[in-house]
This record gives sequence, C-alpha cells and structure tokens, in this order.
Amino acid sequence: MRGLPQSNDPNLLVGSATADDAGIYLLNSETALVQTLDFFTPICDDPYLFGQIAAANSLSDVYAMGGKPITAMAIAGMPDSILSTEEIQAIFRGGAEMVKQAGCSLVGGHTIKNPEPIYGLSVTGVVHPDHFTANAHAKAGDILILTKPLGTGIISTALKNGKCSDSLNDLAIKSMITLNTPGTELAERNLVNACTDVTGFGLLGHLKEICLSSDVTAQLECSAIPAISYEVHDLIAAGVVPGGTKKNLATVLPHVTVNNISQETQLLLADAQTSGGLLLSVAEENVNEVIEILESQQVLCACIIGNIVTKQDTAIKLLD
Repeated sequence: MRGLPQSNDPNLLVGSATADDAGIYLLNSETALVQTLDFFTPICDDPYLFGQIAAANSLSDVYAMGGKPITAMAIAGMPDSILSTEEIQAIFRGGAEMVKQAGCSLVGGHTIKNPEPIYGLSVTGVVHPDHFTANAHAKAGDILILTKPLGTGIISTALKNGKCSDSLNDLAIKSMITLNTPGTELAERNLVNACTDVTGFGLLGHLKEICLSSDVTAQLECSAIPAISYEVHDLIAAGVVPGGTKKNLATVLPHVTVNNISQETQLLLADAQTSGGLLLSVAEENVNEVIEILESQQVLCACIIGNIVTKQDTAIKLLD
C-alpha cells in the first residue's frame, strides 16, 4: 500500500501508516470498529485443522488491537478439481468452529476457484476508542510479555521435510488453534499500552514495528523467550529453517543490536509464526494483574521477556 493516498478522515483512528494489526474507525464516543482481513495457503494436510488455524490467525488481529470480534466473513479460493466437496466443507467447518469459540457471528463470505487452496476471514470487532492497543502506544518503562512460545514456522518446515515428531506437531497445532482472547479483557481494563500478535514477521519484526511507531527501544532477555519445545532448537541447529524466517532476520537486523547472541537464537526470534501469541507492552504497575488475567485464561505462556527504554541507536537490543 506504499504510495497510495492516505485517508484524512478524522474518524480513522488507526490506518495503515503504523503497520498495526487492524484498522480502527470511530463510530461514537463509546465505540470504534476494528477491521481486519487475513488468509493463507494450507500449512497442514488436515482440512479441518487448516480451517481452524486460518480462522484463529484472522481473529487474532482483532484481539491484538484490544477488540472483541463480533462478525466474520469467510474468504476462500479452492481448486475443486483437486479437493473434494467434503474436504472443502471441512475447511469451512474448522473456520466456523473457531468463529463460534470466539463468540463471533459468521455472516457469509466469498469463494472463487483457485489453483491452490486459500482460506481466511474478514473480521469486524468493537473496542472502546480510548482503550485500543496500537503499536504506537508503548512507553519507556513498560514490561514486555509474550503469551505463546515460538517455533511454528520451523516446525511446519520440519513437518514438510519429514523431520518433525508427532508430539512436536501436536504442540504446534495446539498453539496455532489457541485464540488470543485475553486481548479483549486486557484492553477493557485499560491494562496494556501497546500490543501486537506475533505472526509472519516473527517476534523481532513485529516488535520492531512497535518500537519504530512508539519511538522507543526494546531490550529482549533472550534466555527468557520460550520455544514450543527443546526440539525446535535442535531443528534450527540441523538447518531446518524456513526461507521466510531467514528473510525476516536479514530484514530486521539493521534495527537490532545483537551483542553475543547466537545465530540459532536470532533465527528463533525471527521465526515466521502462524497464529502466534500476543506481545504486550505493559506499564510496570500493571504487570501482576496482567499475568493473573493471562493465567486465568490459560494462555500457553505468560513470560516476561524484556522491557521498553527510551530510544537508543537501534530499535531492539538483544541481551543474554
């Protein structure tokens, strides 16, 4: 969208300029719309699971802005000469199940024929206009909290290459179909300054967007950042790393002070996630309450992984 005319509508509270997860449009003093769209090609062979993962990934953008999803529309391209009607229906059922879990209404959608399957959702949510959690709201002194461990991109590549154990694949699937629902409550209670979900650009890429938009620097405690399993580290050491993760790292490195952090750890932090967790920037006085809420909603992890400081020479500093 670079180079396209920017909207001057004063009711557009968040547009494309700050690389946020969704747009925010003001309706009145109490309500703003949250709007997003996301879709992708299959990352697993099971059509029902593919539908679940794609839908969870789409819904996540609303949660990342602090919103509550209210309606969703399916968007799909399907090769009906390759997939059976039953398989296509399974994809849609998986997506509908996640929409139902989110307490959201599936109101329709649009499908075209396409050589490769694609599926996702356009999601509309609502949020209080004073409480949305945009990239540009992080403040020096904030604590960074992550709600899902990393590694789904590496695990997906291992699966395609026959190098992934069943147990590791099960852990990745559990992560990808877990909704990021705490984002709504955290925003309603006004406990979070900034938030994003960790998806295709990896932890480093999405954190960079927060730092650049907020004009701050993040310090990451690398030893505190969890992987889905120790097997993820073994896979990285064996060279099982997707091309997208390598590209993420090369793109973000000019914005990062690496210090003595290993290449393997850097690749984990840049791993392209599918339906990853929330990355929260939280004022220190709110950290305990935020972690209590995360744990009460049974997130996969509620890990303090670093902090925000005043702007320095790079957007991110990696620490041991």
